[in-house]
Amino acid sequence: MPRVLLIEDDEAVREGLSLALTYQGHTVDAVPTGEEGLDLLSSVTPDVVVLDLMLPGVDGFEVCRRIRATGDLPIIMLTARNDDIDVVAGLEAGADDYVVKPAQARVLEARIRAVLRRSSAAPVAEVVAERHGDLTIDRDGLVVTRFGRPVSLAPTELRLLLELSSSPGRVMSRQQLLGSVWDQGYLGDSRLVDACVQRLRSKIEDDPAAPVYVQTVRGFGYRFGPL
Repeated sequence: MPRVLLIEDDEAVREGLSLALTYQGHTVDAVPTGEEGLDLLSSVTPDVVVLDLMLPGVDGFEVCRRIRATGDLPIIMLTARNDDIDVVAGLEAGADDYVVKPAQARVLEARIRAVLRRSSAAPVAEVVAERHGDLTIDRDGLVVTRFGRPVSLAPTELRLLLELSSSPGRVMSRQQLLGSVWDQGYLGDSRLVDACVQRLRSKIEDDPAAPVYVQTVRGFGYRFGPL
């Protein structure tokens, strides 16, 4: 039974989502502040975190950054506005997906199921290990190294790298990547792809502003190099 850590300061929203997610088969730990959520992570191990961005004290952006700095726990953020600044900032802080308030329980449930599938799914491998410059990708072991040192990637970042590197030089659109990396038939936001690319570049590129491996093809999408 999937376990959800819900961090939401609005009592009515917190109780409503807790009841709905419990009814749908989840175990829910619900707290009103970022501090309490971070403290709880020292004693419980949820499968996914549902995180409100606008929290008192330690806000959702900082909570997201702290969770992401310590591991690959999937994070879905709740945002009051479908606003570029809030959404992009949350994604860049490390969130895997987002839901705009007022959050419908069925939509949130679908996003939770999707992010859990992405976290647990292992792509079928044809090649055990590949060398791309100083980058080595072990598709069977799902391990990425640079200069022989492991690179810590969140599940979505890893799946994005595996997808792009499966066909070096091939340009993939954002919609193609949404469908193959996030979920088949997933109707998502292309900003998810852009933010994940930024995070991936920060971990595998010498200079993320001048990427060698994950290259932007303006007006089309992304491709994997070096060519």
